[in-house]
Amino acid sequence: MPMSPFGVPLKYEYRPTVGIPGTLHAFNGEQVVSGEEGAQGTQMDALGHFAVLPEAWDGEGEFSSDRAEYYGGHTQAEVKPSPQSPLEALGIEQAPPIVTSAVLLDAKAHLGNGAPLQPGQAITQADIEAMIEAQGLGWRGLLAGDVVYIYTGWGDSWQDPDGEQRYYSMGPGLAYDAAQYLEGKAVVLVALDNPFTDPVSEGQLTGAAPPPEGTPQGLPFAVHHHNLAKAGIHNIQNAKLDELAADKVWTSCTMILPLRSRGASGSPVRPVAIGAPHG
Repeated sequence: MPMSPFGVPLKYEYRPTVGIPGTLHAFNGEQVVSGEEGAQGTQMDALGHFAVLPEAWDGEGEFSSDRAEYYGGHTQAEVKPSPQSPLEALGIEQAPPIVTSAVLLDAKAHLGNGAPLQPGQAITQADIEAMIEAQGLGWRGLLAGDVVYIYTGWGDSWQDPDGEQRYYSMGPGLAYDAAQYLEGKAVVLVALDNPFTDPVSEGQLTGAAPPPEGTPQGLPFAVHHHNLAKAGIHNIQNAKLDELAADKVWTSCTMILPLRSRGASGSPVRPVAIGAPHG
């Protein structure tokens, strides 16, 4: 898979085929010798992945994290008491297995007219409400405990190797007002087929362009901030949603089981959705 530049790439060491004396068995294995599993591929964020500072850091001197505040009012000392410590609170092992109802919204079809959404394009509350109606889901809307999958089409450009280095450098995403709206609906997780959840303009990551219009000052990743540090809603990035969208499986039972890696800020996941095509 194409490696995200925002996490240390995975490197494996492949062991030779070995046997067990006195048996007919031969087996193979490998181990991860470096890299961040929770920052590559389809991944789920722990709530401890993001915190909020009382005022913006000016970038001068050593970063001081002692005033960072996490979801539920947890302090830095409670969550990560030392630079080398795992997350002592809000790590991915504390995220429950998610087995619940899910709604898929096809933004590629309804906002992009069948084309992938553009870099920096933000899916608003109004867009979500319009997609719910267009897909014939007005009778149920979004219910407390739902997972919300949003297919933007950006995942269509996932390539291995990523020769153009485009996928991870920009993309469409969720608008800030949409994140607030989903909090009000009491959803438990939001998953997009993009690397950020947030919308990212072309050139934004290099400082050549500002964040998309409507992004709160000092919060270029406002949706990450809101969901993880304020609302307690998990994110999934790089979800593979094209097949669900093609089959028009708008509602499903979904199962998302993060690895219980103690103190980790995220986990690789393979979400599964079981549903029937709509209409």
